[in-house]
Amino acid sequence: MLSALPFVYRHDQLRLSAAGIFVFGFTGAATAPYMSLIGIRELGLTDAGFSILSFVAALVNVSASISMGILSDRLGHYKLPILGACISGALGYGVVYAFPTIWTFALALLIPVPVYGALNSLIFAYVRASCAGMPPRDLIAVNSAVRAAISLSWVLVPGIVGYALAGRTSMLPAFLLAAIACAFCFILFARFMREETIAHAEREPAYAFLASIRHLGSRQIWPFVLAIALISCTLHVNGIVLPLVVTGKAGGQPADVGAIVGIVALLEIVFIFFWGWVETKTSAAVAIAASALIYCAYMLGLGLAKDPMTVYLLTPLSGLGAAGIISLPITYLQNLIARRAGLGSSLIAVNIFLGGGLSSLLFSVGTAVSDYSHTAMLGAFAGLCGVALLGFLHKRPAVKDDLHTQQGSEHHG
Repeated sequence: MLSALPFVYRHDQLRLSAAGIFVFGFTGAATAPYMSLIGIRELGLTDAGFSILSFVAALVNVSASISMGILSDRLGHYKLPILGACISGALGYGVVYAFPTIWTFALALLIPVPVYGALNSLIFAYVRASCAGMPPRDLIAVNSAVRAAISLSWVLVPGIVGYALAGRTSMLPAFLLAAIACAFCFILFARFMREETIAHAEREPAYAFLASIRHLGSRQIWPFVLAIALISCTLHVNGIVLPLVVTGKAGGQPADVGAIVGIVALLEIVFIFFWGWVETKTSAAVAIAASALIYCAYMLGLGLAKDPMTVYLLTPLSGLGAAGIISLPITYLQNLIARRAGLGSSLIAVNIFLGGGLSSLLFSVGTAVSDYSHTAMLGAFAGLCGVALLGFLHKRPAVKDDLHTQQGSEHHG
């Protein structure tokens, strides 16, 4: 699978996509760690206000991703939606830095920033379109290589930005860096992106907006998306409870949290390629289930941890399981609507939204009845439910392995 790296590097459009995904990861890695700090402590939002804002922003993001995916399918190309998303990000991050008030922060997080978030799905849709006709094994490798660019950005950027802003009274310059990154991404795609328009796509009834939405909610799609979301929510639950467990029951320091997150992100880059190799030897569903079981074992270990060293020892399990959960569903979800690169790739955003919503629910329930450690175990239980549902769906006679047959998901009602 490591052969995908030189292949992506030699292919100019895949190299461009990898660079775009790295920049997308850069903006998130530069701003996400400081989002609540800026909104609540610097600008004066309440905890409840920030929570509501975050939920609505996630809703706007998934809506924008679906809409822009449908639009790109109808247009038959991805350049205009990608450039539009870059402009939206530059405006959103830039206006917060230039005019730091509660209202500009809220407005930016409600419209331009979540619209920019659709760039993730759009780039993976473009990767799929650029790989049209490629054997499934090679497509898996390419998606793995491109996805690794996000993990690389999360290894490098938080530490660099944190060091650059150390000692400052405001973390707002992180938004300036993100705005510059969005503008750079716009220049990249405006200058180097090239593609042939798929003729007459906009005239096909199945490509209409409402028809596309109905297709997303069909029985051929949503049970599989729910299974993947249950598995993916374990990552979100871990993101919430890891700092609380490490600095609470485990008796660690905030520095331990940063070190653990950095180690896991570094391991993910290596293990992403491992899971791509496993997927070609088995199937997408089996590989996803295996990575989920490993991550559930990590979550159970986290729930039992009583000292920082235990959490450090769990990082190989965490990195191995997380690498599969963040990379394998990309191709799997795209293959649920294999003939529609834009709509199929929008399922990536749907999965992130559902996973985040489920994790919030699990966190609320877990902390209401117990502590953070047991909440981690509850997250593991949700992941196991996802594995069970995925296994049930793939045991049905009518279900084929979408990755290897490219069938079973190309339903257009």
